[in-house]
Amino acid sequence: MASFDKTIDVNVHISEAFMLFSEFERYPSFMEGVEEVTRLGGDKLHWRAEVLGHEVDWDAKVTELSPNDKVAWESTSGARNVGEVTFDKLDEGRTRIHMHVEYEPEGFVENVGAALGVVNARLQGDLARFKRAVEGGAAVEGGGSGSPAAPDLAKVRADAEAALRKAGKAVKPGKQ
Repeated sequence: MASFDKTIDVNVHISEAFMLFSEFERYPSFMEGVEEVTRLGGDKLHWRAEVLGHEVDWDAKVTELSPNDKVAWESTSGARNVGEVTFDKLDEGRTRIHMHVEYEPEGFVENVGAALGVVNARLQGDLARFKRAVEGGAAVEGGGSGSPAAPDLAKVRADAEAALRKAGKAVKPGKQ
């Protein structure tokens, strides 16, 4: 598997950073190539993306959602990938975000792209776009035209925790 591992600091409170990253449906607003993420219910998601000129679909499940601490997922069908984003409060208005993604390139074009660092460069750009979006108020304001309204964090947390409990996963208390 290929992997991506980067850290970025953002100038917002940890809860704002977590809020935007925990709302998967909003990923197309800052992740290049991600065309759509649909919540299938509970902890299940369907992703549709363009990777190196090819459309790929996959299903994934949220494996951990710890408020203000971690968002983690793994694919359950289609394009193989697993990832996590962790959040560390630097001070009241700054947060360090660490993103780790492992993915299995499919076919010749994706393997060459992975070898040349194309996917990793795209993910690095995604982190930079996330920084611009969250520092611009996207987590609070809904991210501007065409973006869904900001989620109700309590509802997102309650839905995710209920889904994780139903799946027999541990739910950890989040950071404040």
